[in-house]
Amino acid sequence: MSVAFAEHVGPWTIADVEAIAGTGDHSRYELLTPGVLTVSPAPGTSHQRASRRLANLLDAAASTAGMAVEVLEAVNVEAPGGRLAVPDIAIVERRFAATDPIRYPVGTVLAVVEIVSPGSEPQDRMIKPQLYADAGIAVYWRFELAPKPHIVVSELRRGRFVSTVTAPAGERTVIPCPFPVDLDPAELARQ
Repeated sequence: MSVAFAEHVGPWTIADVEAIAGTGDHSRYELLTPGVLTVSPAPGTSHQRASRRLANLLDAAASTAGMAVEVLEAVNVEAPGGRLAVPDIAIVERRFAATDPIRYPVGTVLAVVEIVSPGSEPQDRMIKPQLYADAGIAVYWRFELAPKPHIVVSELRRGRFVSTVTAPAGERTVIPCPFPVDLDPAELARQ
């Protein structure tokens, strides 16, 4: 893998990322800015625990709501302008997921969730929300693990995300979008 990095010349493309991403490590490769490769290490245990539990909860809620979607963790989302993001959780159209794609065009993505980890704060709080808003993804959830677990839900309005629900730790909250989900962030993060 290091050879690919050392030999790479010029701006990175989605094809370049796909060529290195299948090497077996658990890093995440993204193009949050066109042509610029961002590499993040595999998430820690707290992050992974919360991600799995939230994905399972979202999957059950989508089924209950009769939604024709799949809830997937860490998939490639292709945004306009040669950008590529890997949200922690993506809610995608079931029909498109059935084609077993390598990446999901933003038009097939209903919502994304980012779980803020140490070191990912700038991407998850500023860079990725702007990317997702520019791409027209309707719903963005940000799951903050510290200081106390809470989820901030934002909906796209006139090209910008507007916070519509905050689910605090220790309280059951029904989040209505993209379908009703009843949760307590503290339960999702608890060991």
